[in-house]
Amino acid sequence: PGGHYRPPHCFARYKSAILVAYRNQEKYLHHLLYYIHPFLQRQQLTYTIYLIQQVGTGSFNRAKLLNAGVREAMKDEDWDCLVLHDVDLVPENDYNLYICDEYYPKHMASAMDKFQYTLPYKTFFGGVSALTPDHYMKMNGFPNTYWGDGGENDDIATRIQLAGMKIVRTSPHLGRYKVMNYDEETEMQEPWRRPTSQHNTRKTWKADGMNSLQFRLLSRIKHPLYTKITVD
Repeated sequence: PGGHYRPPHCFARYKSAILVAYRNQEKYLHHLLYYIHPFLQRQQLTYTIYLIQQVGTGSFNRAKLLNAGVREAMKDEDWDCLVLHDVDLVPENDYNLYICDEYYPKHMASAMDKFQYTLPYKTFFGGVSALTPDHYMKMNGFPNTYWGDGGENDDIATRIQLAGMKIVRTSPHLGRYKVMNYDEETEMQEPWRRPTSQHNTRKTWKADGMNSLQFRLLSRIKHPLYTKITVD
């Protein structure tokens, strides 16, 4: 219920919140839930899956939704780890542990089939990542000002560096993911390019993030396999 699970026969060593910024991608959501629950249970974690949904039809703001999700999730539990997860990615290897690195933010989706199981570029931090609440606050969370897709992941990679941390990566043979939503034909014709950032992260990161986050919580509903948080 509500996407929450505790191992019945042991005391879990880690508590992880799985946060998914979401918009009308029901097919992918069904796939993700089908695979991710047994996957996390085999790892014997205590966890909750949160779906954070934006109301209305305006342009999507993934980064701000994740900020709102972190704030709401921290009301439920003193989480050890915040796992930020795209809805269209499914992990392929059980040994890709959904727990945080003690010292630094961890990029988990280090090898996606979409990119022939390599990183598209060196600072890539997209797909699935894991941060402790301390890491998240230290870098002031994600920027709230990215409307529409792309760019925010690079801003985050820069923030991590500016906050005096570095990115650690799950090794590529473990961090393998299947991407559910890309069109193979267009992918072959158009090589992946790093989006150009419209933001001066060095100047804005301390003022734009968790400390300037504003949103209205509209509802919080426990569905059979996830908790859905709807915000304006």
